Amino acid sequence: MPFSEVDFLQALAAGILVGSAYALMCIGLGIIFGSMNVINFAQGDFLMLGMYAAFYLTAGYGVLAFLGPYAGPIAAAFLAGPVVFALGWVLHRFIVSRVTGAGAAQTVGAGAYGQIIVTLGISLILQNGGLILFGSTPVGVRTPLSRQSWEIGDILLNQARVVSFLVAVTLAAGMYLFLSHTRLGKGLRAAADNPQAAIYMGIEVDRAHRLAWSIGVGITAIAGGLVATFQTFQPYVGFDFVIVMYAGVVLGGLGSNFGAFWGGLLIGIVQQMSTLVLPYQLQNTAIFVVFLLIIFLRPQGIFGRLSERA
Repeated sequence: MPFSEVDFLQALAAGILVGSAYALMCIGLGIIFGSMNVINFAQGDFLMLGMYAAFYLTAGYGVLAFLGPYAGPIAAAFLAGPVVFALGWVLHRFIVSRVTGAGAAQTVGAGAYGQIIVTLGISLILQNGGLILFGSTPVGVRTPLSRQSWEIGDILLNQARVVSFLVAVTLAAGMYLFLSHTRLGKGLRAAADNPQAAIYMGIEVDRAHRLAWSIGVGITAIAGGLVATFQTFQPYVGFDFVIVMYAGVVLGGLGSNFGAFWGGLLIGIVQQMSTLVLPYQLQNTAIFVVFLLIIFLRPQGIFGRLSERA
């Protein structure tokens, strides 16, 4: 199907804007895997909780109504992070820590199989609990930004997605500085690189893992709050996004937060650009074609060798 230069640029712009939200999700997942070496199958459901937290802070209970229809949804997306951070902290303290960390290394049921079963169990509980609490009717965070666009030449930029892009890039830069230049961030990286040596250096590995888990789900929840401003959702929406998140993290390079960002951005670009030649329903097919090509040509991911920890 032939397409014009304007169509190409429009799809590219949309891919960058949508991909920035994917990139933020991937950073959250990348922090958990990079710091704990845990594959969290419930990550998409924490994203869903972030969406609903933003929804109830605005439309549901109107807590942030005083901020207006423009600033309110953005503030709600930010506040969704601490809400899910607290839930993640509790879940790690009483459940996830039983199968992860230095203390669980010799525990029966710990390790990869235990982690998979536990995170899948958390996923099912969050999905079905969300269905009971929130219902199955799709909802969204209403904001005038999602219905308005800026026009640059012939290119239309949805305002909600532009704001999401700016927030995502800012948070990604903030996380990079936090992990690279703060004592706490360096402690998380040390606990990830060599847990035994970190213990000898006085770092509480289990606490570092709990913090990494909570930050990871909190960052992803903020991404969910941003996505909720331009997309409807329901309790099972997490499954759609967890596939995108894992594809982005693996593409960027497992263990590299810098790579996770670029992997997520690439996923968004491929997804939107594919609409130029493929039906809308086959967007994810294009994602996995690119995914398989990169894995075939560079199994460690795009940035896996350049930066194992970022």
